[in-house]
Amino acid sequence: MVASHLRRPLSRLRALGSTVLLHGKKHAGVGVVCAVAYFDPGNWGVDLQAGAQFGYRLLFVVLLAGLFAAVLQVLAARLGCVTGLDLASHCRVLLYDRPKHPLLYRRLGLYPLYFLSEVAIISTDLAELLGSAIALCLLFPRLELWQAVLITAVDVIFLLALRDPLRSTPVKMFEFIIAGLVLAVLICMVIVISKVHVDWAKAFEGFLPSKYIFANSGLYTSVGILGATVMPHSLFLGSALATQDRLTAENPPPVVKLGPLQAADSRESSSKTLCETSRLSRLGEFLASMFRTPPPSLNSTRVKKHEDRENNSLAFIRAHLTHGIVDVVGSLLGFAVLINSLILILAGTVFFYGGNGDAQTDKSSLFDAYNIIHDLVGPPAATVFAIALLAAGQSSSIIATVAGQAVSEGFLNWRVSPVVRRLLTRLIAVVPSVAVAAAVGRPGIDALLVASQVILAIVLPFITLPLIYLTSSKTVMRVRKPHALVSMAVETENSWDDTIDYSSGIAMTVLGCAIWLVMLTANVYVIVTLIIGARR
Repeated sequence: MVASHLRRPLSRLRALGSTVLLHGKKHAGVGVVCAVAYFDPGNWGVDLQAGAQFGYRLLFVVLLAGLFAAVLQVLAARLGCVTGLDLASHCRVLLYDRPKHPLLYRRLGLYPLYFLSEVAIISTDLAELLGSAIALCLLFPRLELWQAVLITAVDVIFLLALRDPLRSTPVKMFEFIIAGLVLAVLICMVIVISKVHVDWAKAFEGFLPSKYIFANSGLYTSVGILGATVMPHSLFLGSALATQDRLTAENPPPVVKLGPLQAADSRESSSKTLCETSRLSRLGEFLASMFRTPPPSLNSTRVKKHEDRENNSLAFIRAHLTHGIVDVVGSLLGFAVLINSLILILAGTVFFYGGNGDAQTDKSSLFDAYNIIHDLVGPPAATVFAIALLAAGQSSSIIATVAGQAVSEGFLNWRVSPVVRRLLTRLIAVVPSVAVAAAVGRPGIDALLVASQVILAIVLPFITLPLIYLTSSKTVMRVRKPHALVSMAVETENSWDDTIDYSSGIAMTVLGCAIWLVMLTANVYVIVTLIIGARR
C-alpha cells in the first residue's frame, strides 16, 4: 500500500522532469544569447568602478538594472513571438510609408533611428573589441595593445560563417557556442570569488536599497550601471530570435521513389559525382558560401502597414510565448545579474576592502583588477579572471554582429552575409581602437571604453520608445482566432470579436514608460555630469 502511494509521486516527478528536459532542449537558447549583452566588457568596467568606490552597497542597483532589462527583453520577445516580425522591421513598417508626409517620417524618424541603431552596434562592438584585446594582453604580456586589437578584430568571423542564426529556425550550434562561453565566464568568476575573502553577510546586505546611492558620486555610478546594463542591440536581437519556430524542424527534401533501373543509374551517377568532386573544390564551395548573401527570412515582410499583415497563429504563440519569457527572464537573472554581481563583489573585496576589510583604492580599471588579483590571490586566479574577460568579450562580440545583421535587414531590407557584416562592423571599430592604442596606450583605451558606454546611453531611449509603443498597440499585437473558435456569425474584416489581444495592457505599459523615464533621466544626468567634468 505504501509502495503504491510512493509510485504516484515518483511517476509524476519523472514526467515533470522529462517535460522540463524536453522543453529546455527545444526552447532554451534565446535567453542565454540575449543575456550575453548584459555582462560585456563595458559592464565589467562599470561594476569594477562601483565595487571599488562603494564596496557592496550598489548591488541593489545591479539587481534593479537586471529587472529593468528583463522587462524590456520580455517586451521584445512578446513582440517577435506574437507578430512574427522583429523590432527593426516593425520600425520600418511603422515609419516608412505613413499616409501623410511619408518623406518627413522617413527622414526625421526611420533613417535617424536606423543610424542611431548602427551607431549603437558599432559602439558595442568597440567595447567588446577593447575588452577582448585587454584580456589578450593580460594573458600574453609581450603583446602590445594595438597588436591585441588587430588579433581580436578577426577572431570570430569563422564562428559566424557556420550558419546564419537569424533564419526561420534556430541554429543550435550557434546557441551552444554562446552558452559555452557564458558558462566559461560564470565558472571563471566563481573560481576567482572562491579565492578571495568575501564577507557574504555584508555582500547580501548590498542587495537592499541604501542611502549611499545618493551620497557623493553614488548616484553617478548608479546611473552608470543602469546605462551600461540595458543594451539596445539585445532588444533587436531578442525580438528577431523570438520569431523562430523552435518546435518544427526544417522540412527535409522530398523523397522520390525510384524503380530498380532508375535506382541503379542513380547510384552510378552519384558515385561518379563524388569521385569528380575533390576536397579542394568542396573547400572552395564552403568558402564561397561564407560570403553569399543569405535568402530572406520567412518572417521578413514588405508590407507598408500593420493592418495589411497577419500575425503568427494562436497555436504558435501558445506553444512559444510562455517558454520564451521564462527562458529570457531566467537567463537574465540567472546569468547576467549573477555575473555582474560577482564582478562587483570581487571589486569590492579586492579594491574597497583590500582583501582585509580596511583598505580602499581609486584604481579600478581592468588592468588594475588583474594586477591586484595577481598580487593578493595569486597568478592562477588572475589568469582565470583574464580568461573570463576574454570569453565575455568574444561572446558579446558575436552577439553584436548578429544584432547588426538584424538591424540592417529590418530597417532597410538589406541582406549581407554574416562574414561581410562582421568585416564592415569590425573595420569601423578597429580603426579608432588601433589609433588610440598605438598613440596613448592603456589610459586611452580606458577613456575609449567609457566613451562607448556614453554613446549607448544616448541611443537607448530612442530604441526603447518604439518597443514600448508597439507592444502596447492592439492593432499590432492582436491575433486572429482559429476558425474552430470563431462563431458562426457573419465575419467583418475589421471586427475585433474574432481576435485575441496580446498587447501589454495598462499595468505593463505604465511600467515600461516608467523604466523609460528612469533611463532617460539617468542618461541625461550622466551626459550633463560628463560635460561639466570635462569643462573643469
